[in-house]
Amino acid sequence: MSGDQGADQSASLSASLASPGHKRIALGLGALLAATLPWWAGDQYQLHLAALICVYWIMIAGLNLVVGYTGQLSIGHVGLLAIGAYAFAILAGKLGWHPAIAVAAAGALGGLCGLALGLPSLRLPGFYFAMATMAFALIVNEILLAQVGLTGGGIGLPGPSFPAPFDGPKGFYYLCAALALVVTLLSWNIARRMWGRGLMAIRDNPVAAQAVGVPLFRAKLVVFVFSGVTAGVAGALFASLQSYITPDTFVFELSLFFFVCIIIGGRGSIVGPFLGTVVLTALPELVAPLAKLGNFFYGLLLLAVVLIVPEGIGRMVELIGERLRPRVVTNEPIEPDLARLARAIGEPP
Repeated sequence: MSGDQGADQSASLSASLASPGHKRIALGLGALLAATLPWWAGDQYQLHLAALICVYWIMIAGLNLVVGYTGQLSIGHVGLLAIGAYAFAILAGKLGWHPAIAVAAAGALGGLCGLALGLPSLRLPGFYFAMATMAFALIVNEILLAQVGLTGGGIGLPGPSFPAPFDGPKGFYYLCAALALVVTLLSWNIARRMWGRGLMAIRDNPVAAQAVGVPLFRAKLVVFVFSGVTAGVAGALFASLQSYITPDTFVFELSLFFFVCIIIGGRGSIVGPFLGTVVLTALPELVAPLAKLGNFFYGLLLLAVVLIVPEGIGRMVELIGERLRPRVVTNEPIEPDLARLARAIGEPP
């Protein structure tokens, strides 16, 4: 075998390793692990934790389009989460609606509240928009405390459970995982098309984005309403998972938790914030013997990611993949079409 043939075979092998098929295999393995989790999970609490990760991800997947792709600093989405949770508890618990209809209504109400919040506040610059969303979360919390007859005030409301086969830990986990998959596909479909490029253009340079025809306000409003819908659905699932909700459940620190998951995972990515959600949700269990130092470990992880990998965990995974699977660059010779060039300049070939 000659040296050129060996080089060609080596290049073809590297190209096959870099093919999208390996990404599909990785996604398939991840889906298999998620589907078989109830069989290899150690106890029901681990299954509860996995369902909580799915609920948080439904919330963060929509918020990621606002924060990670559009660059809007929304730190008050816990208010939309609370609205979805209480809407589900009132509709399915007090009024006796079917839980599936109550979940859909909670998502619709979250989208309407996102529209009502986004219409005036999305016109504000970054810092003022963040303050507006934070004020919204504080207002929602005060309303929940004041409306004792509707929300139970400081006592709260029980979170209704779903009917069979979703009434047990295993069934409820599959329900949350299925909805998380649907939201992930919707977010990925938005991010990978021209909408996603337009959102990143708004984040990086709004003036240039507007100059090339990107509708700034409409694009920001659409993704903000979408994040409201996902927050409402996540709130409904969260209420059922927690079994009982009070206004103290939806503290401002929870909103910061969602925001930090995106920052640690990496902006402009779908996989990165998901990994950030998994890591930050499971972190309290990993440091359970040192529960008093939970905030310390949160801060240490955030500091380490910002200093070592400023682009987030998702970018770190990509760098590791590139090291293990070098990108192949093929240099193909370019042969000019002299006859066509001659006809173009009016000379005989």
